[in-house]
Amino acid sequence: MDKSHEEPSQRFPEIIELNVGGQVYVTRYSTLLSVPSSLLWTMFSQKKPAELTTDSKGRYFLDRDGFLFRYILDYLRDQTLVLPDYFKEKASLLKEAEYFQLQELAKRLRPAVSKENSISEEVCQSDPEEAAFASTSITSTSTSPRSPSLDAKKNGYITIGYRGSYTIGRDIQQDAKFRRVARITVCGKTSLAKEVFGETLNESRDPDRPPERYTSRYYLKYNFLEQAFDRLTEVGFNMVACSSTGTCAYASNDPNEDKIWTSYTEYVFCRD
Repeated sequence: MDKSHEEPSQRFPEIIELNVGGQVYVTRYSTLLSVPSSLLWTMFSQKKPAELTTDSKGRYFLDRDGFLFRYILDYLRDQTLVLPDYFKEKASLLKEAEYFQLQELAKRLRPAVSKENSISEEVCQSDPEEAAFASTSITSTSTSPRSPSLDAKKNGYITIGYRGSYTIGRDIQQDAKFRRVARITVCGKTSLAKEVFGETLNESRDPDRPPERYTSRYYLKYNFLEQAFDRLTEVGFNMVACSSTGTCAYASNDPNEDKIWTSYTEYVFCRD
């Protein structure tokens, strides 16, 4: 398509900003056209800017997995695929590759996904500690009626934290207006956090952390602390400590205006 005679408003800029599931990406226009007949090639070569969906800041919006799109974009840059160690999202990445109509990328991912469908392959590629526990559980099933899931449980600590805010009008406690908890964070060993919270754990801020390492950058997809507490209780954790701080973030000299307070609280859980 010859775009040399089009109006500027009908042409895409050289630098494109994308909003993919809430994650912002910046790339070149030529990168998005690097794989002919792909979905992005169709969007940005066969359509005009005004025909594409944008967010409130004018970035082109795609309602897909924002974390996995980084690998899609990396592939578009030089048609190579490099994944981190302990990467467990190959099946999800395959789904994204098929959605974006990247046939060669999907072809490369299918053998890896087939292997991960095997329990033994999954254990070998995830965590050396899990492999040891799996071996123990397989042996124990032939000599003891004990549940393999009990053998695989790891001992350790998990810290749950949250930062909340609330307003108090005219220094009267009855007028307190509590706001919804914005984010519930998880600190602890990576493999233990994944074992406990599974798919409710958001790893987008620390996606490549090996299982034997520790992190303080995970957070949960819950809206209520009690959901996290219930889950920890179900898998054998007990609360052993708690600490909290609070500060007045905004206070006006006008006694009729609300005061805004912020607080940060941590709950330490242990399973031994």
